Amino acid sequence: MESPKNFDLVLFGATGDLAMRKLLPALYHAHAAGRLHPLGRILGASRSRLTRAGFVAKAEQQAKPDDADPNVWASFAERLDYHPLDMDDERDFAALAAKIHGKTDSESTVFYLSTAPKFFTQACRSLAAHGLNGANARVVLEKPLGTDLESCRLINDGVAQYFQEHQTLRIDHYLGKSGLQNLLALRFGNSLFEPLWNNRHIRSVQITLAETLGVEERGEFYDTIGALRDMVQNHIIQILCLTAMERPQSLSAGHLRDAKLQLIRSLRPLDPERDAVFGQYAFSDGLKGYTQEHKVPAASRTETYAALCARIDTPRWEGVPFYLRTGKRLARRSAEIVIGFRPLSDGLFPTLLPNRLVISLQAEDETVRLRLNVKTPDGANHTVPAEACFDTRSGRRPSAYETLLLEAIAGRAALFNRRDELEAAWAWLAPALTFLRQHPRPPHPYPAGSSGPAAAERLLAQGDTWFEGD
Repeated sequence: MESPKNFDLVLFGATGDLAMRKLLPALYHAHAAGRLHPLGRILGASRSRLTRAGFVAKAEQQAKPDDADPNVWASFAERLDYHPLDMDDERDFAALAAKIHGKTDSESTVFYLSTAPKFFTQACRSLAAHGLNGANARVVLEKPLGTDLESCRLINDGVAQYFQEHQTLRIDHYLGKSGLQNLLALRFGNSLFEPLWNNRHIRSVQITLAETLGVEERGEFYDTIGALRDMVQNHIIQILCLTAMERPQSLSAGHLRDAKLQLIRSLRPLDPERDAVFGQYAFSDGLKGYTQEHKVPAASRTETYAALCARIDTPRWEGVPFYLRTGKRLARRSAEIVIGFRPLSDGLFPTLLPNRLVISLQAEDETVRLRLNVKTPDGANHTVPAEACFDTRSGRRPSAYETLLLEAIAGRAALFNRRDELEAAWAWLAPALTFLRQHPRPPHPYPAGSSGPAAAERLLAQGDTWFEGD
């Protein structure tokens, strides 16, 4: 394993929810596992005028994992420092620069912008003005990166004035999930699957990211984005890329991202009337409807469910539908890829079911399940389905954010989005976003706690059904 680099990691928005709930716990676990350089430093930065002691106390109260060892946490806390920073005050950036330049042995400086995207360009401008965009510097941009193609380009153009593309890491935490990374090994590391991964053997593919929770206290924010922007543009399209892309020349950042970009550019243009269904959860069995949630307008037409039928115009995938769906307040929580194989047609066994491969990406259920047909012991030529289950969980499983933070510190970009692939994803979704903006009718209602709107069935080819678990 590569030795960890001596680093400075500056967390902008360090007193916010993401830093306290995800980033600092992830860094603690990396520290506990011995994956951080002993001299690596974590600097919190935010408008709060805290002292270092005040920040450490806040982190202990809000970010310390329940299973943290007190002695290990104490040693982790020694890494923490704090720097009050107002985005509009160049004196604060000058003081930050003095603190960072004062550490002369740092091999990597990472600026993690856990702030509103409207501050990205301003922060990068100030960092560059104080000499903090050198060769060993990286800037991590937290999603959402825009709300459409135009706004995404504006952010990218702004950041690109001060940080080069190889220094810019656009985060999508799904790319840090070990289950999704394992998909590459499953596809390209097994002769059992790679020869079958095409339209001659695969009938359809489903990608589902479903949540049982509603928008909770995020109603005001969620109402400005909806399911397409929140889940499809980033997470689902990235999963689609890794599921369907051609074999990359290597696992380098450049080759991986070239393969993903090629896949996105091969997607057939969306026709929202034909290829999309949008829904919004409604009151059912005591569960609030979306428009009853905190700070959601009563007449909101924001979609909490989106289902799409995507087509890929390549020889490998001609004729294979890719069903993509995501939603809130659904019947079961899942993050899975379902590969439906074509049925055999030789007629030797009359009761065959098509083979099916289910790849679960949930951290608590990282499994690969293959449905096979086996003969019954009754003497007749009857078969029953049997499932081979491969549990890919072994040893300690780092969280997605832990993985991505370590990759950022190491300066490796393979698990981050490149500008061109992100903008290509926005371009593909543009017709659906326009349709939602101009559509006169509200999304299809579906009961909270159900499997989604019945209208989603019309996207399926004859003989296909949505996979709802076994």
